[in-house]
Amino acid sequence: MDKLALAELHALVEHIGPLHAGERGIITAYPFEGIGAVRAGTVKTAVLDRNGNEHVLGFHLPSEVIGLDGIDGDRYPCNAVALDTVTPCRFSFPQMALLAARVPGLQQELFRLMSRNISNAAVFAGDFSADERMAAFLLGLSRRYAARGYSPTHFQLNMPRTDMANYLHLPPPPKPSAACGSVSRPTACWKCNAATCGCCGDYG
Repeated sequence: MDKLALAELHALVEHIGPLHAGERGIITAYPFEGIGAVRAGTVKTAVLDRNGNEHVLGFHLPSEVIGLDGIDGDRYPCNAVALDTVTPCRFSFPQMALLAARVPGLQQELFRLMSRNISNAAVFAGDFSADERMAAFLLGLSRRYAARGYSPTHFQLNMPRTDMANYLHLPPPPKPSAACGSVSRPTACWKCNAATCGCCGDYG
């Protein structure tokens, strides 16, 4: 995009927050009006079923967008919750759509983001083992951090183990044992053959 298009896009940004762990406010289960983006911090998206059980749909890192799934049906199907201190922003989707119609680069980027969301959902929809799901999850995070200029092998997992297990469709994790805490945590997961046993913190 050229400088003029970038300036127009920047004019659409609504700065909100910061939000603290557990707070909402980027998008909520209300009529769709805009797309959220994470400037700093980590956000999870989740939905409640009719029985009040939470289902985690994803985790979002800095520079990633939230709310594209609200385009269909004109309503956000989920809530976004801060997992740590988050600096978010919002874009008016109607205005962004008008701008995208004039700026092919922006339209292409929106399509790319939609395609990525579909691909991520497909990875965890298959009949994969716990180890395969955990490996795919960690490799995906590694690539996403690397794309942002961070280390692909040492990064902080800010999501609780219960949220991670929920997202990966794994049984709720037991409390981590002293043995699990004494080694690199994902390594400990494979050693004890339970991919959910202790997956928060640094790894590498």
